[in-house]
Amino acid sequence: MQHTSHDSIKYATENYKFINGWNIFASMNWEKNIIEFKHYLKLEKSLSENSVKAYERDIRKLADFFSETVPDQITLRDLEHFLSSEQIASLADYSQARLISSIKAFYRYLVYAELIAKNPSDLLESPKLQRYLPDVLSIKDIDAMIKAIDLSHLHGTRDKAIMEMLYGCGLRVSELVALRINDLYFNDGFVRIIGKGNKERLVPVGEPAKKAVNLYLKYIRLSLQPQKGDAEILFLNHRNGRLSRAAIFDLTKKLAMQAGIRKRVSPHSLRHSFATHLMEGGADIRSVQEMLGHASITTTEIYTHLDRTYLRETLEQFHPRYGKKS
Repeated sequence: MQHTSHDSIKYATENYKFINGWNIFASMNWEKNIIEFKHYLKLEKSLSENSVKAYERDIRKLADFFSETVPDQITLRDLEHFLSSEQIASLADYSQARLISSIKAFYRYLVYAELIAKNPSDLLESPKLQRYLPDVLSIKDIDAMIKAIDLSHLHGTRDKAIMEMLYGCGLRVSELVALRINDLYFNDGFVRIIGKGNKERLVPVGEPAKKAVNLYLKYIRLSLQPQKGDAEILFLNHRNGRLSRAAIFDLTKKLAMQAGIRKRVSPHSLRHSFATHLMEGGADIRSVQEMLGHASITTTEIYTHLDRTYLRETLEQFHPRYGKKS
Protein backbone atom coordinates (compact mmCIF):
# COMPACT_ATOMS: atom_id res chain seq x y z
CA MET A 1 0.00 0.00 0.00
CA GLN A 2 1.44 3.33 -1.06
CA HIS A 3 1.61 6.06 1.60
CA THR A 4 0.86 9.67 0.73
CA SER A 5 3.29 12.39 1.75
CA HIS A 6 0.87 13.45 4.52
CA ASP A 7 0.69 9.89 5.86
CA SER A 8 4.48 9.62 5.86
CA ILE A 9 4.91 12.83 7.84
CA LYS A 10 2.21 11.76 10.30
CA TYR A 11 3.82 8.32 10.72
CA ALA A 12 7.29 9.84 11.21
CA THR A 13 5.98 12.30 13.77
CA GLU A 14 4.02 9.73 15.76
CA ASN A 15 6.92 7.26 15.77
CA TYR A 16 9.74 9.72 16.36
CA LYS A 17 12.30 8.37 18.80
CA PHE A 18 12.55 9.74 22.32
CA ILE A 19 16.06 10.20 23.69
CA ASN A 20 16.47 10.84 27.43
CA GLY A 21 12.78 11.65 27.58
CA TRP A 22 12.99 14.32 24.88
CA ASN A 23 10.85 14.28 21.78
CA ILE A 24 13.51 15.15 19.22
CA PHE A 25 10.97 16.41 16.69
CA ALA A 26 9.49 18.81 19.26
CA SER A 27 12.87 20.01 20.51
CA MET A 28 14.09 20.71 16.97
CA ASN A 29 10.88 22.60 16.28
CA TRP A 30 11.39 24.78 19.37
CA GLU A 31 15.03 25.42 18.51
CA LYS A 32 14.23 26.45 14.94
CA ASN A 33 11.50 28.85 16.07
CA ILE A 34 13.63 30.37 18.83
CA ILE A 35 16.49 31.04 16.42
CA GLU A 36 14.15 32.67 13.91
CA PHE A 37 12.45 34.65 16.72
CA LYS A 38 15.87 36.04 17.72
CA HIS A 39 16.56 37.11 14.13
CA TYR A 40 13.15 38.80 14.04
CA LEU A 41 13.87 40.74 17.26
CA LYS A 42 17.26 41.89 15.96
CA LEU A 43 16.39 42.71 12.36
CA GLU A 44 12.72 43.71 12.48
CA LYS A 45 12.45 45.16 15.99
CA SER A 46 16.05 46.45 16.24
CA LEU A 47 16.38 45.27 19.85
CA SER A 48 19.71 45.31 21.64
CA GLU A 49 21.72 42.14 22.19
CA ASN A 50 20.87 42.20 25.91
CA SER A 51 17.13 42.46 25.20
CA VAL A 52 17.26 39.61 22.68
CA LYS A 53 19.09 37.40 25.20
CA ALA A 54 16.46 38.18 27.86
CA TYR A 55 13.65 37.14 25.49
CA GLU A 56 15.53 33.99 24.58
CA ARG A 57 16.03 32.99 28.24
CA ASP A 58 12.32 33.36 28.88
CA ILE A 59 11.22 31.37 25.83
CA ARG A 60 13.69 28.59 26.63
CA LYS A 61 11.91 28.14 29.98
CA LEU A 62 8.72 27.60 27.97
CA ALA A 63 10.50 25.21 25.61
CA ASP A 64 11.92 23.17 28.52
CA PHE A 65 8.48 22.86 30.09
CA PHE A 66 6.84 21.79 26.81
CA SER A 67 9.77 19.71 25.57
CA GLU A 68 7.45 17.04 24.13
CA THR A 69 5.08 19.45 22.39
CA VAL A 70 5.64 21.67 19.37
CA PRO A 71 4.93 25.41 19.84
CA ASP A 72 1.93 25.53 17.50
CA GLN A 73 0.06 22.87 19.51
CA ILE A 74 0.09 24.85 22.78
CA THR A 75 -3.21 26.31 23.96
CA LEU A 76 -4.14 29.10 26.36
CA ARG A 77 -4.85 26.47 29.03
CA ASP A 78 -1.37 25.00 28.49
CA LEU A 79 0.21 28.42 28.97
CA GLU A 80 -1.82 29.01 32.14
CA HIS A 81 -0.67 25.60 33.41
CA PHE A 82 2.94 26.61 32.73
CA LEU A 83 2.54 29.91 34.61
CA SER A 84 0.95 28.15 37.59
CA SER A 85 3.75 25.57 37.80
CA GLU A 86 5.88 25.61 40.93
CA GLN A 87 8.95 26.88 39.10
CA ILE A 88 7.15 29.91 37.61
CA ALA A 89 4.59 30.69 40.32
CA SER A 90 7.42 31.21 42.81
CA LEU A 91 8.93 34.02 40.74
CA ALA A 92 8.51 37.63 41.81
CA ASP A 93 5.66 39.53 40.16
CA TYR A 94 8.07 41.56 38.04
CA SER A 95 9.77 38.42 36.72
CA GLN A 96 6.40 36.82 35.94
CA ALA A 97 5.25 39.94 34.11
CA ARG A 98 8.43 39.99 32.02
CA LEU A 99 8.04 36.27 31.23
CA ILE A 100 4.44 36.79 30.08
CA SER A 101 5.55 39.72 27.94
CA SER A 102 8.17 37.48 26.30
CA ILE A 103 5.61 34.73 25.66
CA LYS A 104 3.23 37.22 24.05
CA ALA A 105 6.04 38.58 21.87
CA PHE A 106 7.03 35.04 20.80
CA TYR A 107 3.50 34.11 19.77
CA ARG A 108 2.95 37.44 18.04
CA TYR A 109 6.03 36.56 15.99
CA LEU A 110 4.60 33.11 15.13
CA VAL A 111 1.40 34.79 13.91
CA TYR A 112 3.44 37.38 11.98
CA ALA A 113 5.47 34.59 10.35
CA GLU A 114 2.20 32.75 9.52
CA LEU A 115 3.33 29.73 11.51
CA ILE A 116 0.12 29.78 13.57
CA ALA A 117 -3.30 31.24 12.80
CA LYS A 118 -4.41 32.10 16.35
CA ASN A 119 -2.41 33.54 19.23
CA PRO A 120 -2.99 31.44 22.40
CA SER A 121 -1.33 34.09 24.59
CA ASP A 122 -3.78 36.91 23.81
CA LEU A 123 -5.82 36.39 26.99
CA LEU A 124 -2.91 35.85 29.37
CA GLU A 125 -3.08 38.26 32.28
CA SER A 126 0.01 39.77 33.85
CA PRO A 127 0.25 40.39 37.61
CA LYS A 128 -0.52 43.92 38.73
CA LEU A 129 2.77 45.68 39.32
CA GLN A 130 3.34 48.53 41.70
CA ARG A 131 5.42 51.17 40.00
CA TYR A 132 8.58 52.10 41.86
CA LEU A 133 10.14 55.35 40.80
CA PRO A 134 13.70 56.24 41.75
CA ASP A 135 14.17 58.97 44.33
CA VAL A 136 14.58 62.42 42.87
CA LEU A 137 17.97 63.91 43.64
CA SER A 138 18.03 67.58 44.50
CA ILE A 139 20.36 69.95 42.67
CA LYS A 140 22.33 70.10 45.93
CA ASP A 141 22.63 66.27 45.90
CA ILE A 142 23.90 66.25 42.32
CA ASP A 143 26.39 69.04 43.01
CA ALA A 144 27.65 67.09 46.04
CA MET A 145 28.17 63.95 43.94
CA ILE A 146 30.13 65.85 41.31
CA LYS A 147 32.23 67.58 43.98
CA ALA A 148 33.01 64.14 45.46
CA ILE A 149 34.93 63.21 42.31
CA ASP A 150 38.68 63.19 42.87
CA LEU A 151 40.00 65.10 39.85
CA SER A 152 43.57 64.12 40.72
CA HIS A 153 42.63 60.47 40.14
CA LEU A 154 43.43 58.86 36.80
CA HIS A 155 39.75 58.72 35.79
CA GLY A 156 38.51 61.81 37.65
CA THR A 157 38.15 64.03 34.58
CA ARG A 158 36.31 61.26 32.74
CA ASP A 159 33.98 60.57 35.68
CA LYS A 160 33.02 64.22 35.95
CA ALA A 161 32.18 64.30 32.23
CA ILE A 162 30.08 61.15 32.67
CA MET A 163 28.09 62.64 35.56
CA GLU A 164 27.52 65.92 33.74
CA MET A 165 26.25 64.08 30.67
CA LEU A 166 23.97 61.75 32.61
CA TYR A 167 22.27 64.60 34.45
CA GLY A 168 22.69 67.33 31.83
CA CYS A 169 21.17 65.30 28.98
CA GLY A 170 19.02 62.75 30.84
CA LEU A 171 20.70 59.79 29.13
CA ARG A 172 20.03 56.11 29.66
CA VAL A 173 23.09 54.11 30.73
CA SER A 174 23.06 52.18 27.44
CA GLU A 175 23.04 55.48 25.54
CA LEU A 176 25.94 56.90 27.54
CA VAL A 177 28.26 53.91 27.09
CA ALA A 178 27.52 53.83 23.33
CA LEU A 179 28.09 57.58 22.86
CA ARG A 180 30.60 58.33 20.10
CA ILE A 181 32.86 61.32 19.62
CA ASN A 182 31.17 62.14 16.30
CA ASP A 183 27.80 62.29 18.12
CA LEU A 184 28.90 65.54 19.79
CA TYR A 185 27.60 68.65 18.03
CA PHE A 186 28.74 71.10 20.69
CA ASN A 187 28.97 74.06 18.30
CA ASP A 188 25.26 73.64 17.67
CA GLY A 189 24.54 72.84 21.34
CA PHE A 190 23.32 69.27 20.77
CA VAL A 191 24.27 65.63 21.27
CA ARG A 192 23.00 62.94 18.90
CA ILE A 193 21.63 59.96 20.81
CA ILE A 194 20.78 56.53 19.39
CA GLY A 195 18.09 55.23 21.75
CA LYS A 196 15.87 52.18 21.98
CA GLY A 197 15.02 50.57 18.68
CA ASN A 198 17.89 52.51 17.04
CA LYS A 199 15.77 55.66 17.13
CA GLU A 200 17.82 58.82 16.77
CA ARG A 201 17.18 62.03 18.68
CA LEU A 202 18.99 65.31 19.32
CA VAL A 203 19.30 66.41 22.94
CA PRO A 204 20.40 69.91 23.98
CA VAL A 205 23.59 69.99 26.03
CA GLY A 206 24.43 72.69 28.58
CA GLU A 207 27.69 74.50 29.29
CA PRO A 208 28.77 72.42 32.36
CA ALA A 209 28.49 69.17 30.37
CA LYS A 210 30.23 70.67 27.31
CA LYS A 211 33.08 72.02 29.43
CA ALA A 212 33.58 68.70 31.29
CA VAL A 213 33.54 66.63 28.08
CA ASN A 214 35.88 69.01 26.25
CA LEU A 215 38.41 68.81 29.10
CA TYR A 216 38.22 65.01 29.03
CA LEU A 217 38.63 64.95 25.25
CA LYS A 218 41.56 67.36 25.18
CA TYR A 219 43.61 66.04 28.08
CA ILE A 220 42.63 62.36 28.34
CA ARG A 221 40.63 60.75 25.55
CA LEU A 222 42.55 61.91 22.48
CA SER A 223 45.79 60.51 23.88
CA LEU A 224 44.37 57.01 24.42
CA GLN A 225 44.78 54.05 22.06
CA PRO A 226 41.28 52.46 21.97
CA GLN A 227 40.69 48.75 21.56
CA LYS A 228 39.69 47.48 18.15
CA GLY A 229 36.13 48.53 17.35
CA ASP A 230 36.05 51.28 20.00
CA ALA A 231 37.98 54.01 18.17
CA GLU A 232 34.99 56.38 18.16
CA ILE A 233 33.60 55.52 21.61
CA LEU A 234 33.73 58.59 23.87
CA PHE A 235 34.12 57.11 27.35
CA LEU A 236 36.73 54.36 27.76
CA ASN A 237 37.70 52.17 30.71
CA HIS A 238 41.19 51.49 32.11
CA ARG A 239 41.76 48.91 29.35
CA ASN A 240 40.80 51.49 26.70
CA GLY A 241 37.60 49.65 25.79
CA ARG A 242 34.05 50.89 26.12
CA LEU A 243 32.66 51.10 29.63
CA SER A 244 30.13 48.55 30.86
CA ARG A 245 26.74 49.41 32.29
CA ALA A 246 27.84 47.90 35.60
CA ALA A 247 30.78 50.33 35.77
CA ILE A 248 28.42 53.32 35.52
CA PHE A 249 26.15 51.86 38.23
CA ASP A 250 29.18 51.38 40.49
CA LEU A 251 30.37 54.93 39.84
CA THR A 252 27.06 56.60 40.73
CA LYS A 253 26.65 54.43 43.83
CA LYS A 254 30.19 55.24 45.02
CA LEU A 255 29.78 58.99 44.47
CA ALA A 256 26.44 59.01 46.29
CA MET A 257 28.04 57.33 49.30
CA GLN A 258 30.97 59.74 49.28
CA ALA A 259 28.54 62.67 49.08
CA GLY A 260 26.65 61.37 52.12
CA ILE A 261 23.44 60.72 50.18
CA ARG A 262 21.35 58.01 51.83
CA LYS A 263 18.90 57.53 48.99
CA ARG A 264 19.26 54.57 46.63
CA VAL A 265 21.09 56.15 43.73
CA SER A 266 21.59 54.71 40.26
CA PRO A 267 22.31 56.27 36.84
CA HIS A 268 18.54 56.33 36.28
CA SER A 269 18.20 58.58 39.35
CA LEU A 270 20.06 61.24 37.37
CA ARG A 271 17.84 60.74 34.31
CA HIS A 272 14.73 60.92 36.49
CA SER A 273 16.02 64.04 38.24
CA PHE A 274 16.78 65.65 34.87
CA ALA A 275 13.16 65.18 33.79
CA THR A 276 11.63 66.17 37.13
CA HIS A 277 13.70 69.35 37.41
CA LEU A 278 12.69 70.34 33.88
CA MET A 279 9.00 69.81 34.65
CA GLU A 280 9.23 71.68 37.93
CA GLY A 281 10.88 74.53 36.06
CA GLY A 282 7.89 74.76 33.73
CA ALA A 283 9.12 72.74 30.73
CA ASP A 284 6.51 71.43 28.30
CA ILE A 285 5.90 67.71 28.77
CA ARG A 286 6.13 67.05 25.01
CA SER A 287 9.60 68.59 24.95
CA VAL A 288 10.65 66.45 27.91
CA GLN A 289 9.23 63.38 26.16
CA GLU A 290 11.33 64.12 23.07
CA MET A 291 14.51 64.70 25.08
CA LEU A 292 14.04 61.46 27.03
CA GLY A 293 13.28 59.50 23.87
CA HIS A 294 9.98 58.09 25.16
CA ALA A 295 7.72 56.60 22.51
CA SER A 296 4.63 57.26 24.66
CA ILE A 297 3.69 60.41 26.56
CA THR A 298 2.31 58.13 29.28
CA THR A 299 5.83 56.99 30.13
CA THR A 300 6.96 60.58 30.45
CA GLU A 301 4.09 61.35 32.80
CA ILE A 302 5.17 58.48 35.04
CA TYR A 303 8.84 59.39 35.15
CA THR A 304 8.28 63.08 35.61
CA HIS A 305 5.83 62.86 38.48
CA LEU A 306 5.65 66.06 40.51
CA ASP A 307 5.19 66.43 44.21
CA ARG A 308 1.78 67.58 45.38
CA THR A 309 3.11 70.88 46.74
CA TYR A 310 4.32 71.93 43.31
CA LEU A 311 1.00 70.96 41.70
CA ARG A 312 -0.97 72.93 44.29
CA GLU A 313 1.25 75.98 43.91
CA THR A 314 0.85 75.81 40.12
CA LEU A 315 -2.94 75.68 40.46
CA GLU A 316 -2.95 78.57 42.94
CA GLN A 317 -0.82 80.66 40.59
CA PHE A 318 -2.55 80.02 37.29
CA HIS A 319 -6.18 78.92 37.83
CA PRO A 320 -8.51 81.95 37.89
CA ARG A 321 -10.98 80.51 40.40
CA TYR A 322 -8.75 78.44 42.68
CA GLY A 323 -9.23 79.49 46.31
CA LYS A 324 -11.73 82.23 45.44
CA LYS A 325 -14.96 82.34 47.31
CA SER A 326 -18.07 82.45 45.15
